[in-house]
Amino acid sequence: MSWLSSSSIGRKVVMSVTGTCLVLFLLFHASMNVVAILDAINGTAGYEAICEFLGANWYALIGTVGLAFLVCVHIVYAFVLNALNYRARGHERYAIPGRQKEVEWASLNMLVLGIIVVLGICLHLFNFWAKMQLQEIRGFMPDSGTELIEFTFSKWYFAALYIVWLAALWFHLTHGIWSAMHTLGWNNNIWMKRWKCIANIIATIIILMFVAVVVFFYILGNCPCCSNLCAM
Repeated sequence: MSWLSSSSIGRKVVMSVTGTCLVLFLLFHASMNVVAILDAINGTAGYEAICEFLGANWYALIGTVGLAFLVCVHIVYAFVLNALNYRARGHERYAIPGRQKEVEWASLNMLVLGIIVVLGICLHLFNFWAKMQLQEIRGFMPDSGTELIEFTFSKWYFAALYIVWLAALWFHLTHGIWSAMHTLGWNNNIWMKRWKCIANIIATIIILMFVAVVVFFYILGNCPCCSNLCAM
């Protein structure tokens, strides 16, 4: 199994597998957050039930550790691949000014997009994980999930930072999903066109769900009329 770390193909396979797992998690996480919108509109407590289920329970902690491992491996391998690619190009990287038309913008800027995504993850951990699951691990009563979302996104600067983060994540996903499928074997002309389309659809659905949460709770936190309407 040493080829997974010693060969270029092996590293790309690790990136593809970890990336695919993270995309599945994003689908779950985005769907979970949309429940908070439904709760605010209907006066239910589904999101709080989800937060309680995913608190400091043993299975949730195992999942959190596993997720952190996947993120760390994905980030480390991304930097390694970029460094090796940069070194391999040598003087050739200066030979052609500008970018080639057939190369996607996201493909050329995956490292920069990845750095923005990592910074967004750090912000998200600070705003939510540290105030919820970490608090419960430490033996304190965590904040209300729905109230924490509303409080966070009622601040214009947090809402703006999340929108920038999600925009970078969209570009990262649209390229990363079809690139992963290419690495894992779906790399003929027919399937590449299909996977690029599928990647755009999946990335757009994920990001729209996250953006909906940010925008909804920003409006809810800053518009008294909306707050009164949801409270009815």
